[in-house]
Amino acid sequence: MTATAPSQYYEHHIFFCLNQRANGEACCADHGAQAAFDRCKAQVKARGLNGPGKVRVNKAGCMDRCQGGPIAVVYPEGVWYTYVDEKDIDEIVESHLQNGKVVERLLTPPHLGR
Repeated sequence: MTATAPSQYYEHHIFFCLNQRANGEACCADHGAQAAFDRCKAQVKARGLNGPGKVRVNKAGCMDRCQGGPIAVVYPEGVWYTYVDEKDIDEIVESHLQNGKVVERLLTPPHLGR
């Protein structure tokens, strides 16, 4: 008997860091993370990409990639994005979440951590 991989509940799962630091340290919340999350969620819904077997947009706390912030990560691929504005979010939704093509220009450099 051979084991088969379980099916994924979502094709893509995107997490946005919405962490807010009270001590004045850099954080994604200070760089429009909530607005980007809201934009992504609205775009995914408008394109009919939301729901089981499709895309899930989630909030996350600190993901320890503060130097590259604001940060979002798409799973199951583990692709980390740094974005600036609504245009970037729209491109991630259309290119990656809808068409499966990574947006190279928005990739977070791998060495950037906290």
